[in-house]
Amino acid sequence: MPDRTNFLKGLGGDDGTSLQLRGLGWQGDTSVMYSDAVLDHFQNPRNVGTLDGATATISVENPVCGDILELSARMDAGRIAEARFRTRGCVTAVACSSLLTELLRGKTPAEVRVITPEQISETLGGLPPATFHAAQLARDAAQALLAKLK
Repeated sequence: MPDRTNFLKGLGGDDGTSLQLRGLGWQGDTSVMYSDAVLDHFQNPRNVGTLDGATATISVENPVCGDILELSARMDAGRIAEARFRTRGCVTAVACSSLLTELLRGKTPAEVRVITPEQISETLGGLPPATFHAAQLARDAAQALLAKLK
């Protein structure tokens, strides 16, 4: 995975939190667009990568925006012992994927079933409607994982 802070700097930010979208003519502070929690999970994603010995691995895609989330989990004693992700998508998709792996750890399938996109959004500081699709993608991944674990 590339260094996300350097990626943001490469887009015009001095400190990784300022972003210039040259093609759109917009320049501004990403903290206006993203909460601190979203930026933290994007710049310091948790549980990135593949998982050796995974009990299940799934991939889900948002056909509208093209975001793809690959999620792997290892079960132990009826609980998710470990989860990892690989995501190709927007800032919020990476942040939601990272958070999802944290939410999954230690949970039973019944506990995973009740994770909602709203819960993911609220935990990340409240996603605006334009980026809420990333929370839905994470929820879809959790549901696909449950289906494969059966």
